[in-house]
Amino acid sequence: MALRLGSIAPDFDAETTTGDINFHKSIDNSWAVLFSHPADFTPVCTTELGRVAKLEPEFAKRNVRVFGLSTNDLSDHAKWVDDINEVNNVNLKFPIIADKDRKIATLYDMLDSVEHDPTNVVDGIPFTVRSVFVIDPAKKIRLILTYPASCGRNFDEILRCIDSLQLSDKQPIATPADWQKGDDVIVHVGVSTERAKEIFPKVKEALPYLRFAKLPEN
Repeated sequence: MALRLGSIAPDFDAETTTGDINFHKSIDNSWAVLFSHPADFTPVCTTELGRVAKLEPEFAKRNVRVFGLSTNDLSDHAKWVDDINEVNNVNLKFPIIADKDRKIATLYDMLDSVEHDPTNVVDGIPFTVRSVFVIDPAKKIRLILTYPASCGRNFDEILRCIDSLQLSDKQPIATPADWQKGDDVIVHVGVSTERAKEIFPKVKEALPYLRFAKLPEN
């Protein structure tokens, strides 16, 4: 069954660089980001994992736990983490899942294909694409992103999406194009303008169906 927004994220047990985990238990009451990598000792992935290590305090501020995944074993992961730390001047602490048999990658439909990128399939064995799953404390998938192996991810954008998701869980709003934390938001279509003026300190009606609002200070 295909994973969609709102699906329960499949649970699994795994070996990681920080010890054995059960995925759902590790998430606990936090949000989570699960993001895959084609293989260890690959250039784009090395920059990505270094970037996430630098941003880990930002994820923590949002009550988000990050989980990397690559299709190598733990011994390779340990050597690769040394490279990541050296090149990016970081101290990577979050878990990287060892998915050598590709069971988790298959469970989350992360594997590439010859039709899409023959360079990401070796001897008939596909590597993963750059999948991202944002999962909420109820273990529901709230956002799915898929990048090709050749394109490194923008983790500032992933943080921006998490800000939007968490905010819309608390307020009857949506966020406009290029929205950044602190910008005006869009009043949810299910809220009348009259009601919106009771909720928000300032409401501007651009069109009957497009109302911008400033969020309360708190």
